Parts: sequence; structure tokens; C-alpha cells
Amino acid sequence: MLQIDRWKRILIIGICVLGLAYAMPNLFYERVEAHNDAVATIEKTGVSTPELEAAESDWPGWLPSGLVNLGLDLRGGAHLLAEVQVSEVYKSRLDALWPDLRRALAEERATIGTNHKLESQDGLLKIEIGNPDQMARAIEIVRGFSDPVTSLTGAGQSSLDISGDGKVMTVQLSEAEKAVTDDRTIQQSLEIIRRRVDEVGTREPTIMRQGSDRILIQVPGIGSAEELKSLIGTTAKLTFNPVAGIGSDPDAQVDPGQVVLPDSKKEGVYYTIEEAPVVTGEELTDALPSTDQNGLPAVDFRFNPTGARKFGAYTAANIHQPFAIVLDDEVISAPEIQQAITTGSGMISGSMTFDEANELAILLRAGALPAELTFLEERTVGPELGQDSIDAGKIASMVGFIAVIVLMVLSYGMFGVFASIALAINMGLIFGVLSMIGATLTLPGIAGIVLTIGMAVDANVLVFERIREELKTARGPARAIELGYEKAMSAIVDANITTLIIAAILFVLGSGPVKGFAVTLTIGIVTSVFTALWVTRLMTVTWFERARPRQIEV
Repeated sequence: MLQIDRWKRILIIGICVLGLAYAMPNLFYERVEAHNDAVATIEKTGVSTPELEAAESDWPGWLPSGLVNLGLDLRGGAHLLAEVQVSEVYKSRLDALWPDLRRALAEERATIGTNHKLESQDGLLKIEIGNPDQMARAIEIVRGFSDPVTSLTGAGQSSLDISGDGKVMTVQLSEAEKAVTDDRTIQQSLEIIRRRVDEVGTREPTIMRQGSDRILIQVPGIGSAEELKSLIGTTAKLTFNPVAGIGSDPDAQVDPGQVVLPDSKKEGVYYTIEEAPVVTGEELTDALPSTDQNGLPAVDFRFNPTGARKFGAYTAANIHQPFAIVLDDEVISAPEIQQAITTGSGMISGSMTFDEANELAILLRAGALPAELTFLEERTVGPELGQDSIDAGKIASMVGFIAVIVLMVLSYGMFGVFASIALAINMGLIFGVLSMIGATLTLPGIAGIVLTIGMAVDANVLVFERIREELKTARGPARAIELGYEKAMSAIVDANITTLIIAAILFVLGSGPVKGFAVTLTIGIVTSVFTALWVTRLMTVTWFERARPRQIEV
């Protein structure tokens, strides 16, 4: 019997209405986008201006407001491929380890003699001891600072490789520890870059690892690659170091463990500082732009409990001594400690504009990159080129849509009209799902949609051809239509499952644009099967119940 239960009819119509409702905001893209930006700004800042209120009220709050985000090739923006200099982390690890090693070796000076650090290449720590006969004891002391490697491949290995030759002991990270450090450095860089980009408020950036030490960054809507580089390329490595002296000679002789750094604003001024910091930017919990007591731009910062304790102890013990605030190997401020700072908060002030203060606050709040980035590839995609791509995609979609409709109507008459209406609903459902999940649409994604237009009627063709065959043998048109849908089901399911498998492989193994193609293709397959099997069937049943034809032509 050709019929569909009432609850099924309600469910089919409800799914279509819901999908089209979520797709509708894309017809008013700029208006809804301005509404969403205004809502996000008001929620983030807590400040509402007349312009923001006007943009917020320009779209009803009770309607869906999700949009299909446009990718870099459609919206324009910046593309960067960066290489992380992981070897810098090895040097930082060993430099941070040296003060503890020096104290531990000094405690047994009577046995192993005096010790001092030798000049060595990056990634190596060379220590000369006074008594070479006690090298084994010195190695044993240093080995006490080695930890087990925390990875499956490095299980049972130590974090340090230690060797001795005469008076010189060489310390370096083991290969297993280097592998773990590399992976941790890349993951940390990814997270920090993502936080910095998110602070600017861009939509749907693509930030992903490529290879062993590279990161791909694509940010739609940003002005240029240079602007993106200035935001994420700065290491923003902040440290607070004791000052040993101030002078004008960049090549001044310094004691071991000290380094000469320039003043970031005053030419010819150089600070000799202790290389080991008292606290670092990693112990910061927040940083906000503000003004100092003279109304000039500044940045307020706050430490976590550990950093606050160390900062308070040092300032209490060094009142009236200068204290250097170092950002990326430049002294940005060197105030004199007037009193103990035990609150865990402070201020960075100096010759900076309000924009520079805001950018510095963003960098500090997002955290310091663990290593420098070297940009291997950079590209800016203009918004005009993106608009051209959108226009070309619209034309391709419309041409494909009209051609399919003409073919279906000429081939199947009234049933072709049903298939064409279902195809239009299918397109709406695709954009509705993309809007609900917040997907990003790229040129390959548009290709997936255009391909879906052609594939969407395949299931209808199978059903209609099956109905044609059944009309020759079945008793009456109702039975022919029912058998047509039933017998075409297995072929439709088999054909679409194989396509879904291919789409899954593309998604798992492909890069960003290929993933976009796979996502739109997968959504298109699911919605096209739904519209072909249920939406066209509902329209056919409804028409048949009203018209009650004695004969039908397909």
C-alpha cells in the first residue's frame, strides 16, 4: 500500500524546515556577520556602543545566526608556512640546567675541585672540573639531574647524555628526549599561535602541523602576510633578570652566567644582566593594556602563585637595585626596585604607543613561543580574488543546477519536477548542516557541492527507472511506485556507501582543502539520499493521494 505514516511525514517536513532555517542566514551574509560580530564584542568587552547595538538588532535574536565560514581562497587573507627552530629549545634547557649543576658540583669542591662552564656549540654544555681523577663522581652528580624519558618509544632511556674526556664533561639531551622535546615544542607552538590568532578575532583560521617541524597557518580576513607575521612571529619571550651593570659597550667583558643586552628604545645603552631569570613569562597569568601614572601607554601583568612568591622574595631582598624586564633579548624597561612587590602584579611602561601596548598584552597573554619561527613561504590572497572565486562558484552551481533540472523534467515529467524540488531542498540542507557545524567553505568545498548536484539525482534516476519497469508488470500505479522505491533501495545504499568510504579516506589522509572537499561531499551524499528516498517519496504520495490517477507516465 502506497502510504507514509503521519509521524514520518511530520519528521520529514520538520527536518527540511529546520535545515532550511539554518541555511537562511547565508542569504543575508553581511548582515548576519555584522550581528554576530557585535554580539561577540559586547560579550567579550561588556561595553555596548550605539553602533554595536544597531548591528546586533539588525538580525532577530530568535532566528538561527550560524554562517558557513569562508576559507582563505574565498574570503582573502594570509598564508604562512613556518619552520620551528627546535634546536633553540635544547640550548634553553641546558642553560636553565647549568645553575643547578654548578651548585651541586660546588658542594663537592673538596673532591672534584673547582668547576666552570666552557664555551661550546648550541645544544651542548661543557663543564671543566679541577680534578680529572674524580670525573666518574662528577658524572654521577650530573646524572642525578637526568629524568626518565616520558614516551613509549623512549621508555627506559634517560633525558641526558653525559660523557667525560680528561677534565671536560659534556652534557646534552639524549636522542629520545630530543624527540619528545620536538613534539612538545611543535604542539606548544601550535597552541600559542592559535591563541594569538584567536585574540584578534579572525574567523576559522587553519593552523596545523606539517611534517616534523613545520606549521601551516592560513587566516582568512586578515590584511596581509606581513600583518600576520608581526602577530605570530614574535617569540615574546619575557624574563625578569637581575642587572649587574649599565654601560655603552656591547662587547663588554662579563662574568660567566652574564650577558649584555641592548635597551629597546635608547640607542647606545647596554645592560649587563644575569642570564638566569628570576621569573619568566610562563609564570604570567594575565596581561592587559593600561596607562601609567602619567597617562602614558603601559601593560599591567599578574603572576601565578609560584611566580608571585619568587618575584616577591627577590624584590624584598634587592630594594633600590635595578631590575631588567627583557622581551626577546632586549631590555624594554629597567626600573629600580622601590619596595617589595608581594602582590604578584606589576606594570611594564616605557616609550610605546597604545597599539604597541595592546599588541604586547596580546603576545604576553597568549604566552611565549618556545622557539623562533622561520617563515619559508608567505602569500597574501586579496579579497577581490576571493570574491571572483565565489562568483565563479555561484555560476558553476547555477549552471549545473539548471542543467540537471532540465534533464530531469524532460526525462521524467512530473516525477522530474519532484526530483528538482528535492534537489533545491537538498542544496538548502547542505548549507544548513555546514552552518550548524560551523564548517569552512573553500574552493574544493564548492567543487564538492557542484559534484553533489550531479550525484543528487542518481538515486531518483534509479527509483524512476525501477518504477518504469514495474509499471509493465505490477497491478496498478500505486503498487509500481511502492515496488520502485523498495527495489531501488539496495542499489542506492551500495552506491552511496562506496562514495562515503572514499570521502572518509580523503578526510583522514588529505590536507586542509581536500578535507573541505570530503566534508561537503559527505554531507551532500547524506542529504541527497534523504531527499531522494523520503522527500520525493512524500511529494509523490501526496500527489497520488490527491490526484488518484488510473495510469501514470514516468
